[in-house]
Amino acid sequence: MKKLLTTATAFALLAGAAQAEGKLSVYHWFEYIPQELVDKFAAETGIEVTIDTYDSNESMLAALKAGKMGQYDVAVPGDYMVAIMAGEGLLDSFTPEELPNFGNIAPQWVDVPFDPGRKSSIPYQWGSTAFSVNRDVYTGDIDTLAMIFDPPAELQGKINVLDSQGEVLALGSIYLGIPQCSTDREQLKALNDMLINAKQYWASFGSDTAKDVLVSGDAAAGMIYNGFSAKARAEGANVEYAYPKEGFVVWMDNVVLLKDAPNRDNALKFMNFLLQPENAAAVTNYAAYTSGVTGVEPFLDEAIKSSPENNPPADAPAGSFIQVCDQETQQFYDAIWTNLKK
Repeated sequence: MKKLLTTATAFALLAGAAQAEGKLSVYHWFEYIPQELVDKFAAETGIEVTIDTYDSNESMLAALKAGKMGQYDVAVPGDYMVAIMAGEGLLDSFTPEELPNFGNIAPQWVDVPFDPGRKSSIPYQWGSTAFSVNRDVYTGDIDTLAMIFDPPAELQGKINVLDSQGEVLALGSIYLGIPQCSTDREQLKALNDMLINAKQYWASFGSDTAKDVLVSGDAAAGMIYNGFSAKARAEGANVEYAYPKEGFVVWMDNVVLLKDAPNRDNALKFMNFLLQPENAAAVTNYAAYTSGVTGVEPFLDEAIKSSPENNPPADAPAGSFIQVCDQETQQFYDAIWTNLKK
């Protein structure tokens, strides 16, 4: 009997291993990878890919911490969230030797502050977050974040704001000219008061709907990612993406290897696949952002190369990455966000 149990256990373990070899579970942003690319990976490797989506870095983190760790192999957090996840022990590490295409990472995206030397992540796409305005509704100057936080009459009540704590609070801080991780109570109060006052002019919070409401006309202006704005324009919305004079958010999304990934080897195969220039370019052509991989140019659509959303004017200010606050300071910002969303 003991031998039978051992044999049965062995068969179960082998069956489990075989199942793991054929699967990959991805936790990803909405509308951010072409199905054709997923199908290509599956056809080349025989790996069955499952993708679940989220609409903000914060919701992704909350879901993982609420019990989804061990269910997914990779996720796609923004730069600041990579640092947070690493600090909370949610990431596994790998060596460059485990990714044959590691050398394709653009030099400026290798030794990054949120993951020095790329021990747990690879670059996915990078871009900016500001806002877009429907030029059929408003024809005036749009080079200021006041379009969102103190808008003209034509836009009042017609603005969508991203449902993303990091970006809303960062852009609000940039607008007021205060540090992102301020501990000054007067500055924090000013940020809170400004946002509460601005909320009366907003029609909605929505990240996954940020493009659609501009295309449908439900919103005349909206906080948005540059690539999402380009897609709205391509779908017929007469929108212009702004690079406001106060500044804007710049970000790098990354594919991370999650701790306790059930299919670690397949995760690495997927990450290596995404570092091939042709595949990285396929993401860029679909999502309309910018790749962090070298050698993509020959594979890029002309519309992407010339996109005004990806080519800031010469006088545009520098963008700012979202900063990671210490735990005590973060509590102040969490309170501001909670108050805003009441």
